[in-house]
Amino acid sequence: MAMCAPAHPGELIRDNMTAVGWSVAECAKRLQIAAEALDDVLAGRAHVSPRIALALEHVGWSTAEFWARVQAGYDLAEERRRQSAA
Repeated sequence: MAMCAPAHPGELIRDNMTAVGWSVAECAKRLQIAAEALDDVLAGRAHVSPRIALALEHVGWSTAEFWARVQAGYDLAEERRRQSAA
């Protein structure tokens, strides 16, 4: 059975940034994280940590629990993909 691969949370963050017209630098400043850290999340090289999830909640982009669930769903799908490829 083919599985749907969920989007990395960074893609959803980028969608929100685009909707409000924020650059990476502006978004990182509002989230109070380094621009490099945000860029890693946006590129799928890093996870949405609990700290980032709370920062996203603080700017009004859903709840920290939402972001934690999105990250967990992505991680689970990636592990399933790895195991099915083995």
